[in-house]
Amino acid sequence: MEPGSGEITVLLVRWQSGDDAVFEQLIPLVYPHLRQVAGAYIRRERNPDLLQPTVLVHELYLKLVDQKKVQYHDRQHFYAFSARVMRRILIDHARGNQAAIRGGGNTRVPLSDDLPWVSIGGEEMLELNRALDELNALDPRKVQLVELRCFLGCTAEETAALTQTSKATVDRDMKFAKSWLYRRLYPQSASIPTD
Repeated sequence: MEPGSGEITVLLVRWQSGDDAVFEQLIPLVYPHLRQVAGAYIRRERNPDLLQPTVLVHELYLKLVDQKKVQYHDRQHFYAFSARVMRRILIDHARGNQAAIRGGGNTRVPLSDDLPWVSIGGEEMLELNRALDELNALDPRKVQLVELRCFLGCTAEETAALTQTSKATVDRDMKFAKSWLYRRLYPQSASIPTD
């Protein structure tokens, strides 16, 4: 995912021990990947001028700094938490878009290749959030996989490394999660569309 992954864990431990200056060393290690993911989301937006990648990452950064009570056990936990926070930021952005235009002529732009039937910034994004909350009550690990793959932009291999599982397990669990989410969002449809 990025260079210095062992260093990330060491810095997280030091930061959680009260060394606030360490956060400034941590950010340059994780920023490139987070900025790349944010850029991909913004490019999918109908009006990319409303939310810039740098603003999205900085919003994530501010939320991470404010999270004094979270204990990051390792980089996997940090990235999982970052994915959850980025999901919340995008949900808040979608709510703002819905309040402003209520779907008037929005162009469908998929959230990710894994969930091509969910549009970013629209009502489908808000429904996805509700569905993920429901799935979390049943199987939190599958929600974590969706967050890492779809919200943080990790590959299946990166997700497997972060969750300490095999790529085959990630693929199998993502297939289940996608199917469950699609049936929850579109109960009248028979099968998941391929694009």
